[in-house]
Amino acid sequence: MTRHTLSVLVENKPGVLARVSSLFSRRGFNIHSLAVGPTENPDVSRMTIVVAVEGLPLEQVTKQLNKLINVLKIVELAPAAAVQRELLLIKLRSDSTARPQIVSIVEMFRAHIIDVAPDSVTVEATGTSDKLEALTKMLEPFGVREMVQSGMVALGRGPRSITSSASRAD
Repeated sequence: MTRHTLSVLVENKPGVLARVSSLFSRRGFNIHSLAVGPTENPDVSRMTIVVAVEGLPLEQVTKQLNKLINVLKIVELAPAAAVQRELLLIKLRSDSTARPQIVSIVEMFRAHIIDVAPDSVTVEATGTSDKLEALTKMLEPFGVREMVQSGMVALGRGPRSITSSASRAD
């Protein structure tokens, strides 16, 4: 199975997320990552959906998504043609002896320490899932207290925009 990243523009209305995600579950697809947020237009939200499927079933889901009344536009983003990022927050055990090593690793990955307590530090990092996975492996020996990772957000590279023609005529 291959991973596909879909950028889906939808009307910013209640229930749209439930309808879109249920379409994937009815087809038996597991959504690997889902991020939803507003766009430059307050009436439109962007869903970035990462799903692992084979070619033909994804085409069927895309056609069904297009039939949903609140879906404005769907674009599959190829990894080479898109900027893709995730956010990681990770809280580590940290005493004064371990802190310099943690700081060194954090700097190497261009991440940031965003909270410091006497016995812990919280690190914020953004990047591809591979980068965040590598950072997590480097930090695990210090002891992970808590961790959360967002879903992927993505935009196509270059000057073209999928939102410029995304409004439906009423």
